[in-house]
Amino acid sequence: MAFRLSDEQQAIREAVREFGEEEIRPIAREHDEERKYPADLVQKAADLDFIAPNIPREYGGAGMDTLSSTIITEELWRADPGIGSAIGSRGFGSNMINKYGDEWMKEEWLTRIASGESACASAISEPAHGSNVAGMETRAEKDGDEWVINGNKMWITNGTVADVAVVMAKTDPGAGRKGISAFLVPTDAEGLTAEKINNKLGIRASDLAELLFDDVRIPEANLIGEENKGFYQLMDFFASGRVSVASQAVGAAQAALDAALDYAGEREQFDQQISDFQAIQHKLAEMATNIEAARSLTYRAGSYVQGGDDQLATKFASMAKLFASEHAVDVADEAIQVHGGAGFVTDHPVERYYRDARITKIYEGTSEIQKNIIADNILQ
Repeated sequence: MAFRLSDEQQAIREAVREFGEEEIRPIAREHDEERKYPADLVQKAADLDFIAPNIPREYGGAGMDTLSSTIITEELWRADPGIGSAIGSRGFGSNMINKYGDEWMKEEWLTRIASGESACASAISEPAHGSNVAGMETRAEKDGDEWVINGNKMWITNGTVADVAVVMAKTDPGAGRKGISAFLVPTDAEGLTAEKINNKLGIRASDLAELLFDDVRIPEANLIGEENKGFYQLMDFFASGRVSVASQAVGAAQAALDAALDYAGEREQFDQQISDFQAIQHKLAEMATNIEAARSLTYRAGSYVQGGDDQLATKFASMAKLFASEHAVDVADEAIQVHGGAGFVTDHPVERYYRDARITKIYEGTSEIQKNIIADNILQ
């Protein structure tokens, strides 16, 4: 299946690439080393519709389709995975608000997210429960016309910079996945604290935190969708989330290949450029081939998500996420090998791409979880 980008999609790619080259790459190393959130770039990205581009136009968004959003993510990560993650994740949770939230939620929060004024967080994982979403322990109990939330959420992107979070909590603790609900929680709510996580291997410019809920009270109206239906609402976005991570992996891999190509064309050994050696040529050829295969599979998965074919979307999103993430790490590893000793130090960006690419094998479902999903689909 071939994917030809429309003129509009090609223009989007070129615009993001230009933004990445001019605004992101010059400051990428600094932000990684200082673990610095790129707050100064957020408004510029928002003005160009690079933040939560899928938010509908009526709420100030660009209303882009899945493939266009995928292209933006890929190019942001190609510029720098850390800053690309920080910008690309500003809308985490906005899909849940858009599909299941009440109109007042959309008008108040989607507009602020799309404009760059606010960031959103999606609070799902917990210290003892990552892949096992149904095992979460955070509780939400009804008290009059309010919900009271208690528990901990871990590995929350935008945890210290978000103004609002979509929080998943048990409302019927004995019902497993059938007892989970989604809530809209302003991060300035009394009893909610965020503890920043700074000791990350990669994507250091992106914000990460643990959220602690101690008798956090929110209005009854802040329930998103139906009570006890939160897990099933969340399932609607598993495929799109995995396509997004696949596109992140493609972008990181492409950045590593770009760096390897540049270095191979500059570095000389034995009186010739190392790009003249067949061993190096074969490495570069294999890297490029794997990237193109990952990109094609990612775009195909995105087309199924956009088309609403849930079964194919689920299968191909997991395939894309698995293949792209595994090969992103491999490509970054080979890029370091092409650089030799120079790739092992921070003088060149390939060591950063290697560290950054590694997360794509973990979040939005580990590689092992993706294999389970693929197997379930092909063994039916």
